[in-house]
Amino acid sequence: MKNAVGATNAIQPSSLLGKKPKSKKKKNIKNTLILYAIMSPVLLHIFIFSYLPMYGILIAFQDYTPGAGFFTETTKWVGFDHFINFMSNMYFWRLIKNTLVLSLLNLGLVFWTPIIFALLLNEVRAVKFKKLAQTVSYLPHFISAVVVAGMVLSFIKQDGLINQITGLFGVDPVAFQNNPNAFPWVYTFTNVWKSFGFSSILYLSSMASIDTGLYEAAKLDGANRARQLWHITLPMIRPTIVIQFIFAIGSVLNANSELILLLYNPAIYETSDVIGTFIYRDSLLNGRFSYGTAVGLFTSIINFIMVYVGNYVARKTVNFSLW
Repeated sequence: MKNAVGATNAIQPSSLLGKKPKSKKKKNIKNTLILYAIMSPVLLHIFIFSYLPMYGILIAFQDYTPGAGFFTETTKWVGFDHFINFMSNMYFWRLIKNTLVLSLLNLGLVFWTPIIFALLLNEVRAVKFKKLAQTVSYLPHFISAVVVAGMVLSFIKQDGLINQITGLFGVDPVAFQNNPNAFPWVYTFTNVWKSFGFSSILYLSSMASIDTGLYEAAKLDGANRARQLWHITLPMIRPTIVIQFIFAIGSVLNANSELILLLYNPAIYETSDVIGTFIYRDSLLNGRFSYGTAVGLFTSIINFIMVYVGNYVARKTVNFSLW
């Protein structure tokens, strides 16, 4: 009887012993507050450096002078004049064409090269060689763009390394740095060399999270390495590829202006001058800050539309998207 009574007392709910059970709602609120507390430094950083500066978009609709306020008696509002001036500029369509060509080359080569490299590297079973290949491929990412541009320009000049190699086969030397038709490929392959190794880290980490049991089951079913790659690896990293591709589409009017500024010269403006370099020359160097802000806002709106369209297409085709 004593044991039975003791057991009965032991299993009595806490409410009968004078203790109230914790509310599930209060517990959820507490956990949520902890998460927001952890995120607060990042959210504060985003708010200060990404959202507060958006207030400066106002100068795109003003004839702004540095040091003047946004809302003063001397503020001159010009509406959409800067946007109209840009779209009626004699170089407008050349800038759009060059930016799109370089961005599409990036989508075709720079975007897919890290994926192919990661897939090939994932199939390597020699651990030492795999680590060596990863290290060598990462190094260009940590080299300054100025140094990279200097190396490339020294390689492509008339007496540079590339012409010396092609000269061994009887090919006449070409001054690639002054050849407008050569610039898009020089720019694209420079981007590939500099970024493919570091960009592959994301895809390699996605592959590392794949359940090895899937590969074991595929082997038992007679699937070779190629079929495992096609039916397991690629489908498992597809969400990562889709997200990265949507982001890449969203920057279609944002070519790597920094690298282009270091590589181009007036002789090849025909194919190398993009929106970013035009803003630098025509707005920043000439102090036309309102005009430059208007052009930047124009490209941002187009890029946002491209992100929305890319997200919609991805959701309808592969049933995966950002939102």
